[in-house]
Amino acid sequence: MERVVTGLEAVLEDPAAIGDRPWALLSNHAAVTSKLEPARNALAAGVPGPLVRLFAPEHGLDGVAQDMEPVADERDPLTGLEVRSLYGADSSTLEPKARDLEGVEAVVVDVPDIGCRYYTFAATMDAMMAASARAGVEVVVLDRPDPIGGVEREGGPVQPGFESLVSRLPTPVRHGLTLGELALLLQRVRHPDLELTVVGCRGWRRERWWDETGLPWVPPSPNMPTLQTAAVYPGLCLVEATTLSEGRGTTAPFRLVGAPWLDGERLVNALRERKLPGAAFRAARFRPSFGKHAGEVCGGVEIHVTDRVRLHPLALGMHLLQAVRRLGGERFQWRREAYEFVAEVPAIDLLTGSADARAAIESGGDLGDLLEAWRRWVVEFEESLEGVLLYHE
Repeated sequence: MERVVTGLEAVLEDPAAIGDRPWALLSNHAAVTSKLEPARNALAAGVPGPLVRLFAPEHGLDGVAQDMEPVADERDPLTGLEVRSLYGADSSTLEPKARDLEGVEAVVVDVPDIGCRYYTFAATMDAMMAASARAGVEVVVLDRPDPIGGVEREGGPVQPGFESLVSRLPTPVRHGLTLGELALLLQRVRHPDLELTVVGCRGWRRERWWDETGLPWVPPSPNMPTLQTAAVYPGLCLVEATTLSEGRGTTAPFRLVGAPWLDGERLVNALRERKLPGAAFRAARFRPSFGKHAGEVCGGVEIHVTDRVRLHPLALGMHLLQAVRRLGGERFQWRREAYEFVAEVPAIDLLTGSADARAAIESGGDLGDLLEAWRRWVVEFEESLEGVLLYHE
């Protein structure tokens, strides 16, 4: 199968989109060429204009910080440039300041995404687009494939009052778009005055997953080690909104779910009764080394993807939480701490975009009505994408 050429490699072949003007780069460690050269090194050497500043999303330029861990400004040891962190100690750090864009004529964005609204990198790109539009600075997005394919979508809209870093995008939870397509959508609905260039991929089709691109997989964040993790993440990230462990501190984050009080065998039986396509379940016991229930042995489940085409990860996550709530009763609890800098709205509502999912799980009733309402909204969303989609099946 022919290897996909990313936007990064395309602009290295022809750097005219950046040219000889001073520019900045929003990127991280996972943005590499097919030969694993860091994007910031390759671009600094291959583009005639001077690279003057770096910006980093959540987890930092080198991807070493854990989830929701503040990252300070620093100096990059590879380029010697100062790095502005766009994920610091409070919400004021999530968007560049006007002074950060002084002396910059273009901001280049190359941040590998995983096709999910919760994953904060695209939201950081949106913040960069907003700041760049105010400053009259062009944004150049170097596109990459959506690792979990660009065909399937799941989830509902974000209702007013439920906006946050994990619900900033006007898309379904699993959006089926590349970063470049998201940028085109955001320009249309939010930043019409922004000058935007998307350097597209060559050779990618929407049905192709990352392991069908010929490109190396570099974990884009500390708890996204494999493509199978990315496949379940649109649904299993919901576990973050509870007191259950989502497997952080283990070798299988988002594929291991449990708590010290949870009976894994009963949970597996409950999930099998629901006949959820594309996944199989194993009762598991695990002990997180950090994160929730660190040092405690948890009972729970290990999730295996058996058919990624038939898998509906968001529906899987919803069913899993409802099954655990039925088994655990009052021992099942929603997260009460602030989540992504928001304290007044429950984390589950921020993730799903409204209070509907929480109500459906707590009711213990059939989830079908809500999932069907989300499917209908996805159809409406897809009808709005004319002029945004860069690639075809």
